[in-house]
Amino acid sequence: MASLKTSEEDHHLYPGRVRPLIGVWRHRSLFPLSTDSKVTYIVISLDCPPPRILAAQLLKPHDRKTRFVNAKLFANTPVIVDLPVSLQAQLMANTSRLYLTCIRNTLEAAMCLQNFPCQEVERHNKPEVELKTSPELLLNSVLIYMNEAEKCLIESSINSLRISLKVKQADELENILTKKFLRFLSMRAEAFQVLRRKPVQGYDISFLITNSHCEEMQKQKLIDFIVQFMEDIDKEISELKLSVNTRGRLVATEFLKQFI
Repeated sequence: MASLKTSEEDHHLYPGRVRPLIGVWRHRSLFPLSTDSKVTYIVISLDCPPPRILAAQLLKPHDRKTRFVNAKLFANTPVIVDLPVSLQAQLMANTSRLYLTCIRNTLEAAMCLQNFPCQEVERHNKPEVELKTSPELLLNSVLIYMNEAEKCLIESSINSLRISLKVKQADELENILTKKFLRFLSMRAEAFQVLRRKPVQGYDISFLITNSHCEEMQKQKLIDFIVQFMEDIDKEISELKLSVNTRGRLVATEFLKQFI
């Protein structure tokens, strides 16, 4: 197996982005051609510069296909990109990190709230993002979209901010666990202070932050809470799914023992 080499030259493909976790072979003769059918690789092709790293297709060694990056960037030297399956999780982690960073930066820009009395009811102060009776007080909504199953909608106004999250649900079991878990949290919305009891239609959970929250709490801590919540919710669902699967196997094993 040829040694894996990387160079600083490859990092210039990603200005302002996280450095790619990819290996680059400088010569085609160094490309490993393993015949072990148990070994699986990911082969990806990159545009220059790539907008993001997409999930690559899993190919067995004897079925692998190689594609080349624009050779002009590497002085007409063909570059073969080959990524072991063991690094797929790191790629997905980088993609998730970029998604959360984008949400954090958007919240920092949008969470500039100020006190504004209601224009319809005297001596009242209501979140305009919920009422939506005064279009001039509403700002443009921002939809941060990672994939069909995971996105974030940020709606802002002069005195309030609403964040709606759609949590990733890969299968039916995750769908059930997510609904039960988020319903459990929504029933205790008072403890979170910024959590809505009912999420926005089309999303799994929503937060409402007003100018009073920004005055009573630190703005940066609120942003950290939202981002940390998004990180923890995926971990909790994964742990619940693992626990259910483990218990299901134990129950099935005990049930089948009576027939042995």
